Amino acid sequence: MVRLITHNLLACHAKNCNTNNFPLQLKDVQVEQREAEFNPDFLRGFMPRIEWKALVEAAKQVGDTSLPLEQPEMLDDEFLKQLHHVLLEIHIDEGALVCPNCGHVYPIMNGIPNMLLAENEIG
Repeated sequence: MVRLITHNLLACHAKNCNTNNFPLQLKDVQVEQREAEFNPDFLRGFMPRIEWKALVEAAKQVGDTSLPLEQPEMLDDEFLKQLHHVLLEIHIDEGALVCPNCGHVYPIMNGIPNMLLAENEIG
């Protein structure tokens, strides 16, 4: 399933697309909320890997504006619960991921992004 935790790790890998290929833009997405078990230790450990501006923008693209624009230094429970919701409970079931550089479209169907490329697109 595409969740924003996954989206935050994906970049375009099409042939000759190696600049401005992250973050992929979300297009025509259908979103579903699904509860997930809250694990504050996991979130604290994952924080250094997050590209914060990309996460905030992706959350906005799916209609969630709960995250602060700047990554907070204090990781209190209220913030961690907001982060948990955005990263792990927002599921993208249908739509597309679009490269901001080359425009390549990676379709999302049944919650799974198709990141495969045609042979002529492989670099």
